[in-house]
Amino acid sequence: MPAASGGGDQTPEEAPEQIAIAACLDLVGTPCPINFIRTRLALERIPDGAWLQVDLDPGEPLTMVSQGIAADGHGLRQAARNDGSVRLWIRRHGA
Repeated sequence: MPAASGGGDQTPEEAPEQIAIAACLDLVGTPCPINFIRTRLALERIPDGAWLQVDLDPGEPLTMVSQGIAADGHGLRQAARNDGSVRLWIRRHGA
């Protein structure tokens, strides 16, 4: 089961504006809606204004998580990864 962890494997060229990541989730291969639920729970564990890094599969997982997170009022950035997955950076209650 993927778990949140402090730090992360981001590199300066991947992380927008070289932000400090409060927690990371690897949800590649995790089905909907479990990936959204895990993302939401991880956001609840970090302070307002902090960043969560989430790796997801493209397609429905990306759409479901990004739309749900945006609807909850969190800031969101994304980038494609070389392995075909997508990396999201989510700022809790901020843009």
